[in-house]
Amino acid sequence: MKFSPPGIDDLKEVAAELGFDLGDETARTILNYAEGFTASFEYLAAQSSPLPPVKFPGRSFRYPAPDENPLGAWQVLTGIRGSDTGPLSGRRIAIKDNIFVAGVPMANGTGFLRDFVPDFDASVVTRVLDAGAVIAGKSVCEYLCVSGGSATAAAGIVHNPVAMDFSAGGSSSGSA
Repeated sequence: MKFSPPGIDDLKEVAAELGFDLGDETARTILNYAEGFTASFEYLAAQSSPLPPVKFPGRSFRYPAPDENPLGAWQVLTGIRGSDTGPLSGRRIAIKDNIFVAGVPMANGTGFLRDFVPDFDASVVTRVLDAGAVIAGKSVCEYLCVSGGSATAAAGIVHNPVAMDFSAGGSSSGSA
């Protein structure tokens, strides 16, 4: 699994998206604090343990067109089919965009992770597919799942499906 840590320009871009002006010195300080996070990803990537197999391969995804995503809730659309039988047989579900789905990009609400594509499925993904679910797509989540609102995701604001001028909540805003 490949992970590219953010650089100074990435941090400045994120800060600008959130309405902050971030200087180079502050960005370097943040990157220094994030070294442990980066080291954790690099450690995991270097492990020789085999990845769990992807039980339901042949996946594809696409980014939704604006008319398919009027609430801003979808990060990507898929159509991943699981087992033909089971308690979730034929049910369409969304997976929050902080959960690994093999072959499908995972931004986790950020811009700097938007090109990260997991090589394996999280256990919950395998379980819902085993139970017969169809994964319709990945729902937008707030920036690193840290906000309780619905306006911090790099993909944009997620609108409340009942009242467009109100928050959809967070951190699972797209799931609303």
